[in-house]
Amino acid sequence: MIKKINFFLLGMCMFFNACSTGEAASAAISQMFGGSSQALLFINCKAVSEEMIEFEFSQPVTVKSINFDPVLSIASVESGSTVRVGLKESLASGLEFTADLLAEDTDKNTINVLVQFRSRNNRMPSLAINELCTEYTNSSTGKKPEFIEFKMKSDGNLGAMRVFILGNTNTSQLTVYEFKPVEVKKNEYVTLHLRNVGEECKDEYGDNLDESGGRDASPTGRDFWLPGNAKLMHKDATAVYVLDQDDKVIDAVMISSTSDAWWKKDYLADAANFLYQQGKWKTADGRICSPAEAAKSDKTTNTKTICRDESLENSNTAADWYITVTSGATPGKPNNQNRSSN
Repeated sequence: MIKKINFFLLGMCMFFNACSTGEAASAAISQMFGGSSQALLFINCKAVSEEMIEFEFSQPVTVKSINFDPVLSIASVESGSTVRVGLKESLASGLEFTADLLAEDTDKNTINVLVQFRSRNNRMPSLAINELCTEYTNSSTGKKPEFIEFKMKSDGNLGAMRVFILGNTNTSQLTVYEFKPVEVKKNEYVTLHLRNVGEECKDEYGDNLDESGGRDASPTGRDFWLPGNAKLMHKDATAVYVLDQDDKVIDAVMISSTSDAWWKKDYLADAANFLYQQGKWKTADGRICSPAEAAKSDKTTNTKTICRDESLENSNTAADWYITVTSGATPGKPNNQNRSSN
């Protein structure tokens, strides 16, 4: 009988919590330790309201100690397979915290969990993915990274909203970007640039929308920059979607240059099914999307971007999308309505 979970297992618990679903994490760690279903495992942590944090375990536990950084005032602790921690205060939307929890099961096995989470955000705005640039260029006039532009459909706060990109060099369903708290207004444009290309590229979480430099930064829209220099979005086949804290899809788009070979990859087939089941991406006649029925991307370039027709209601199909003309990219502004003919 294991009486104490060692530090390696703790690290793996934290790794899988950050990178996988709870069930996948539990199964993977159990398999590593001989497939036992009796191992005491940490599965997930999430804020379920402004005053309640839940920690999920593989079996009932009793909490021996719990601390938060920054410090939170605890009103109650309910033990069990799901540990519920009530707070004395209502937390603002999407703030980041670290929890340090020590728990024990009925066999006296103990587990120490150190995990980050964001406070509950019940004010996420509705939004639409509005423009995609799949191509990177580094010319004599400067670097222009790929980007995803969002158009806000209501007022709200972006804190804890997560962006996902599935493409041929990014095949895992991991969060690409998680927004910190920031208030946004209806019809505001937000651009997530997919590489950081210089010190002038600053995340605009304050009131100054002209704070960021970079060739595609907008003086009137908010700009955010993904760290690093990896290529994440590809024109041949990519799924882009945004999730709330309950893993519900807020909006999505699938693009393809109609290459069946790419679409047969499991991660893209899974993405098509996932988005279809969530009611956020489908064919014109209501089926799961295939390559030929995704938004067309074969003629896109760094300045000919894939744009949503802003005059249409969101149908969650390729009918909403077109490729604009050369030099028609408009990050942070309304889309160029002129359509490419070749």
